[in-house]
Amino acid sequence: MATADADTDPGSGPAPPADAGAEDTLDLELPDELLALLGEDPPDTGSDAGQATGARPTVSGAASSDLLDRPADWRPVTTPAGVLQLVPVRLERDLAVLSRWMNDPAVAAFWGLAGPEAVTAVHLRAQLDGDGRSVPCLGVLAGVPMSYWEIYRADLDPLARHYPARPHDTGIHLLIGGVNNRGRGLGTTLLRAVADLVLDNRPRCARVVAEPDLRNTPSVSAFLSAGFRFSAELELPDKRAALMVRDRTLRAQL
Repeated sequence: MATADADTDPGSGPAPPADAGAEDTLDLELPDELLALLGEDPPDTGSDAGQATGARPTVSGAASSDLLDRPADWRPVTTPAGVLQLVPVRLERDLAVLSRWMNDPAVAAFWGLAGPEAVTAVHLRAQLDGDGRSVPCLGVLAGVPMSYWEIYRADLDPLARHYPARPHDTGIHLLIGGVNNRGRGLGTTLLRAVADLVLDNRPRCARVVAEPDLRNTPSVSAFLSAGFRFSAELELPDKRAALMVRDRTLRAQL
């Protein structure tokens, strides 16, 4: 299934609707622009207390959920393309850009969220107001928001009805927002980094899984190149999917 440009597709697509890091992690001093995106104030370098505690702001809602080991607290990781940070979505800050990405025809073909901002808002609120089993995040690469991620508990998702799920299986969805970031191997780089990020931060998780549409051969190819293996074809309510699996035990070999 491999293609020359393994990540020409903008995204892996979401799972069916619910019923009602890498080894090198960085302890960075983030630039003021990224701190502003995160909703944090620049550090007060003159404050001994601030330097001593290294305190981070409290994050409420899905991003702080123990179901996914608090994605809001996950540190940035290095990738060959730059430093990547997963930043939990804030609706008032991020809705406009996410809705614009969802209205890209190449994205809409697999995500099905084209339309006014309210369409994307409903999709996001279902996660943000939930119990934390799915956390939507912006992917900020080298200080620039350029991708959308969903980190979710696959074993607690309707997806678990369609494959032999194991406790703490963690799923990922990826959408690359800008056309200029597609078709140059970036999808493979980011998928590997985020799968490693999940395994590094979720010690009880033995597998990272994904279920791209089988028709989406560039996405399937990107997962394969990122160390995932093809496990099975799944007949899901809204698509025929490829079950892709990244095993903790094989991460050094694949």
